[in-house]
Amino acid sequence: MTGTEIETPQATATVHLAVYDTLADWETGHATAWLARAGFTVKTVGTRAGDPITTIAGIRIVPDLSLADLTPEDSALLILPGAEKYDEGDELAPFTAKARAFLDAGVPVAAICGATAGLAREGLLDARRHTSAVSFYLAATGYKGGEHYVEADAVLDGDLITAGPTEPVAFAREIFARLGAYEGKRDAWFRLFHDSDPAAYAELNG
Repeated sequence: MTGTEIETPQATATVHLAVYDTLADWETGHATAWLARAGFTVKTVGTRAGDPITTIAGIRIVPDLSLADLTPEDSALLILPGAEKYDEGDELAPFTAKARAFLDAGVPVAAICGATAGLAREGLLDARRHTSAVSFYLAATGYKGGEHYVEADAVLDGDLITAGPTEPVAFAREIFARLGAYEGKRDAWFRLFHDSDPAAYAELNG
């Protein structure tokens, strides 16, 4: 599918995608691909630059830069995909600590699936509206934000976007909204990719 160029505030900015072993491949593809089409640069961030990670699908990704070198002032957004390792221990805790630094600096963070549990353990969901796979998945972390859990495909609360593993399209839509991407086109984009609405194709490319 081809699309028209759509002017976007910050369109020359860089979006950073966290990458780590067991990353869930399907969860961030819509967001990163369409942000790139809107003019954003997408860079991958790993524990160490140059050290390959392996996704759930067995795909190897070599991170562009190390987590230690990532600063909020150099980024428009940090995306945290889900991964099995979020449920296996604290190995990915440095990524959620970085998310705290981003949010403290007023730079948005988008987390999906297992990454929401990482944010919960970090205390970042205690006072923010959020969602995830199911409420009891986050409750198992022992976090204090259960009253702020929302039964929704994806939730945008200020600088934080959250979603469950079955909603990569809704996740992308809220990311676009926070970054001002595809203004006037987001509804058509969502209807095309979420609902397979053929009328939305002409709207998106009109």
